[in-house]
Amino acid sequence: GCHLGMTVPVLNEIRLTKEGTELEREVLTAYYLPGEFQQNPPVPVDPEIHITERAPLRVITRIFYGMTTEETILREISLLWELLGSTDAMLRDTYIVASYENPSVPRRRNEIWFIRRA
Repeated sequence: GCHLGMTVPVLNEIRLTKEGTELEREVLTAYYLPGEFQQNPPVPVDPEIHITERAPLRVITRIFYGMTTEETILREISLLWELLGSTDAMLRDTYIVASYENPSVPRRRNEIWFIRRA
């Protein structure tokens, strides 16, 4: 088999509950498939892993450092909305947290991504 290792950023697609005050429990985690594997991706051995082609996204992003807990993610979402002001150009129920370093790094670099509507 082929072991790809870890690629960055690791993307975690998160959704807010209807009330908008908590994160849904189910999170979609995605790893970038390096270019040399994109035309002919390896077949995953684990049935929980799926190869998906994602359409290009347009995002507005803000960097933050440290742990990614529900509390820190909700705070970062709130802070970026404060900076943006009121706009209908961005999705309000789905966000992406991009992590660029191993979770054991104390001040690891992350980004909160707001996804522009199509």
